[in-house]
Amino acid sequence: MRPSTCPCIFCELIHGGGEVSICYEDSRALAFMDVQPVNPGHVLVVPRDHHESLADVPSDLALHLFAVALQLGPIVRRLAGADGLNVVVNSGASAGQDVFHYHVHVIPRLAGDGFAVTLPFPGSTPPDRTLLDAMAARIISELRDPARAMAVAA
Repeated sequence: MRPSTCPCIFCELIHGGGEVSICYEDSRALAFMDVQPVNPGHVLVVPRDHHESLADVPSDLALHLFAVALQLGPIVRRLAGADGLNVVVNSGASAGQDVFHYHVHVIPRLAGDGFAVTLPFPGSTPPDRTLLDAMAARIISELRDPARAMAVAA
């Protein structure tokens, strides 16, 4: 989508509407430096076409974006002098998404940098195995549903 029909800062950047420090591009994706980085070297990998969240991205495009992130990750980590790396997708406001154009964060990490993605969550307690098994069965059922499979493939 063009910026004129899409009030999205990433669409504007993709189509030349602002300053952006591009570090990767191909016909489907663009990667650029985050202007609010967790650490130096923080990169965003975005599709050229507007997709709001993970639920909206075609699976082949999502796989391509992750392939780009996998390619950039070791380079960013080495150049940033980092000892770790997070590859993160925030999908939806409750998950921390603040720009509603799907994107993948590639974040070089340094010990003691103050950014916390702590899993398992410190306050969580493991649920009863029957609850875990019941949710797993529901997921399997959804995956086997032909109508659901067609929707995912589209």
